[in-house]
Amino acid sequence: MVRRKEKMVTVKGKNIEKLKKGDKLKIDGTEMEIDAHYVMIDHGKTKEMAIECFDPKKDEDFQIRYFNDNVELSLEFYKLEEIVYNKIEVKKIEF
Repeated sequence: MVRRKEKMVTVKGKNIEKLKKGDKLKIDGTEMEIDAHYVMIDHGKTKEMAIECFDPKKDEDFQIRYFNDNVELSLEFYKLEEIVYNKIEVKKIEF
């Protein structure tokens, strides 16, 4: 049996599913603004969600992806580089 090392992201704030366009959040201390929050894929009993956000100071775009039934273990953070979202590690998300 192969065990995958799980990296949990600390999530602090209200229910992540209630975040919407215009809300602010902090990623490892950097304040960002939400541009969109939507269902990427509906798997029936669970939904794969995406939150698109941006850093207004650096003009950079990011995406948070998670499954609504297991947020802290499934949460992943991506940075848009050219036309591709590349996964990056984060430790803390606050909203």
